[in-house]
Amino acid sequence: MPIRNIAVGRPAEATHPDALKAALAEFISTLIFVFAGEGSGMAFNKLTDNGSTTPAGLVAAALAHAFALFVAVAVGANISGGHVNPAVTFGAFVGGNITLLRGILYWIAQLLGSTVACLLLKFATNGMATSAFSLSSGVGVWNAFVLEIVMTFGLVYTVYATAIDPKKGSLGTIAPIAIGFIVGANILAGGAFDGASMNPAVSFGPALVSWSWENHWVYWAGPLIGGGIAGLVYEFFFISHSHEQLPSTDY
Repeated sequence: MPIRNIAVGRPAEATHPDALKAALAEFISTLIFVFAGEGSGMAFNKLTDNGSTTPAGLVAAALAHAFALFVAVAVGANISGGHVNPAVTFGAFVGGNITLLRGILYWIAQLLGSTVACLLLKFATNGMATSAFSLSSGVGVWNAFVLEIVMTFGLVYTVYATAIDPKKGSLGTIAPIAIGFIVGANILAGGAFDGASMNPAVSFGPALVSWSWENHWVYWAGPLIGGGIAGLVYEFFFISHSHEQLPSTDY
């Protein structure tokens, strides 16, 4: 059972140089991802007078996030695993592939990276507002909640299949591309309804900088539940229960 592999970790792990380096890598990767993703929406709004809510804006957002996540995962993969997402980290934790203490370090780094990215965007654009995630007209909070669960399940399932599974073999080389593609596809599917976050850090930075928290819990609860279910399902059904716990640097 995956539950047997879950570990809290040793207190010394929180200050171990390797863990701190991994946290720094998560900070930088998340900053890169959020700066490009959020910045693309701000740029589209400036060029098209709030055109980010149009079909063209949705396609632009999907492409920007897919490309940026591909890079962010790739540059962090050999150091921290390139999670770039608290939901991915949580999914790895419930599957027994990262300790709780190391996961908390990742969470802190990811949230800080997103916040700093939004602050830099606000400064660089001479005070333009960062857009917090919100529900579209006619979309209920529970509709968005289920949507976030399903989309994040697909994302973390892809992470497990291409990056965490010990049997992945050469498939691991395309993990950043596959992860970027599923996020881009999910934005095309769900972006018109709730913005398609799939990532609590991506939602947290803009919400904090713009101080807009309406329905913010959806963008935490949905992704964490979806990521946790994906981790449990893949670990329980598709990974041998006898395998050794993977070092976090393997993903």
